[in-house]
Amino acid sequence: MPTPNPMSRTLPPLASAQTEQPKTWLGRWLHGGGAHGAHHPTWPWWKVIWLTGVDYFSSLGYQPGIALVAVGAIAPAATFFLVLVTLFGALPIYSEVAKRSSAGQGSIAMLERLLPGWTGKALVLALIGFAATDFVITMTLSAADAAEHAIHNPFLEPYLGGAQVGVTIALLVLLALVFLRGFSEAIGIATAIAVPYLLLNVVVLLRGGWEIAQHPELLSGWRAELPTDWTALVLAAGLGFPKLALGLSGFETGVSVMPLVDGKDAPGAPPVGRIAGTKNLLLGAALIMSVLLLSSSLVAACLIPESAYGEGGAASGRALAWLAHRYLGDGFGSVYDLATILILWFAGASASAALLSLIPRYLPRFGMAPHWVSHPRPLVLLILAINVVVTLAFNANVEAQGGAYATGVLALILSGAVAVTLSNRAEGNTGRAAFFGVVSLVFAYTFIDNIIERRDGIIISSIFIGAVLIVGGLSRYLRATELRVQKMVLADEESAAHWPALKGKKVHFVAMRSDGEDINRKRRELKKHYNVHGHLAWVHVELADDRSHFDTVCEVRVRKLGADYQITITNAVAIANTLAYMSEQLDPISLFLGLTRGNPVAQALRYLLWGEGETGILVYQILVRYWGWTPEDDLRPRIFLMSD
Repeated sequence: MPTPNPMSRTLPPLASAQTEQPKTWLGRWLHGGGAHGAHHPTWPWWKVIWLTGVDYFSSLGYQPGIALVAVGAIAPAATFFLVLVTLFGALPIYSEVAKRSSAGQGSIAMLERLLPGWTGKALVLALIGFAATDFVITMTLSAADAAEHAIHNPFLEPYLGGAQVGVTIALLVLLALVFLRGFSEAIGIATAIAVPYLLLNVVVLLRGGWEIAQHPELLSGWRAELPTDWTALVLAAGLGFPKLALGLSGFETGVSVMPLVDGKDAPGAPPVGRIAGTKNLLLGAALIMSVLLLSSSLVAACLIPESAYGEGGAASGRALAWLAHRYLGDGFGSVYDLATILILWFAGASASAALLSLIPRYLPRFGMAPHWVSHPRPLVLLILAINVVVTLAFNANVEAQGGAYATGVLALILSGAVAVTLSNRAEGNTGRAAFFGVVSLVFAYTFIDNIIERRDGIIISSIFIGAVLIVGGLSRYLRATELRVQKMVLADEESAAHWPALKGKKVHFVAMRSDGEDINRKRRELKKHYNVHGHLAWVHVELADDRSHFDTVCEVRVRKLGADYQITITNAVAIANTLAYMSEQLDPISLFLGLTRGNPVAQALRYLLWGEGETGILVYQILVRYWGWTPEDDLRPRIFLMSD
């Protein structure tokens, strides 16, 4: 006898609040624009590298200047430490992350799998707050730095001078308009922007290197500002490199673009080729950026005076652009400015796309966001509003946003290090687990040092985390009376055979607290006090071990019990919601639900956290809410609440 296909026993899905169609033109427009998670074409890794590169490589627009402000003359030595941490810390971490999240879920999804339950959910929500900090500040900082390049361009300065905040907000609005219209062809645009930008940077750095070679006193002058003792220099560089953590941005984006990498894998086969391609992408991006960071920090330290790179100076936030204008002329410098503005603006697009993917991936699934978050346009408008507030709060200052940006970047890398450490330990790879444990300590030190030095970063991140938790908790509360069942599947052929005899006003629905209840006694009480005639369906719900999930797929087992039926539902996340869902599937004559008469506050908490609570009243509330927006011609079942 062939094994039955479980899909043939799947009960028809019920309508949900998400299927309601908007009634106004504004609602229809907001719900338009496509859905998150749509299928994308794939490309070779050496093309996809430019998409992650617009985020990673664009930091050259501000990193050299921020490094000089942060650590002064030791910037090249501190950058060398940063490169070591990049190649021997961040790169191995994200190579491991790529191996374990081939769909681009990243380190956050790894930690969710490793730490189930409310502990994992709380950690994920905190990391989403840090990720929001990272991506939002990427947009606002990049737009601010693009505005910095525009208003200091000699040809634009007469028209834009002093309009830093206005130009920044205009760029953010333009970014939002692009996503409201629909964003496509990202790979081609990223390549057209990133490749010329890197080539222009190579020209600037070669010209700067030539200037240093022609004037050896520049190099001697830089060396004179360094500590004379090598031990002191190494210590100062090691302590100073956390301030340069902006140069680590891009790794999480590198993993998030994995679905775009064409690994030539056969359909259904393990994505070995995609993983290998992503590792090549990460390695290529890290090597390119390491060379450019080291070169730019040395050239900037030798050629840019402190009066220029300090706050309010001509090179502030635009060190390499200042060098381009000074040594290659305003014509070339303007071309460099344009390329920098484009890549910085597109880095904001990359961050926006990442945020538009991240939030719908987690919050609606946790029940911690309203349904409209699954649509891109309302989320784009919300992100724009947040961007404008952050820009005004920081007055579009590039250096002032560096601490918040570094905090978000380091939190995500630290989460990746911890996730990889835990994964290797769970898999029995003790040596690799020990190595990544040490790397985790390095990033923990970097993260803590950044918080101590730039407390504004953790303040901003805490605001985002608090907003996620508050909005998430409120949303879960408001959505608690949804049905919270994705679908129900009949467990076996016997259950499928009995199912037609249960549907459509054929049985009385009786909720049971446990399989061990005295059914004969309860049947006598029902017939005595409620004058019940006909078949009874005795329904018991067994909760899943992890009830932090918002909804689930339940299995239904049906057995004949004399003239009655016994129904057992397993893998539920909330008793009341599951009973309400089953009631709508059966359309019974009546429902009999018990009351516990417990403390209302305690019952409410038990319901919100563990899916238990005052079941009878909750089933009634859930059904009334469901009936309120689903038309029904037939009579609704009668509901009886029975007190013990």
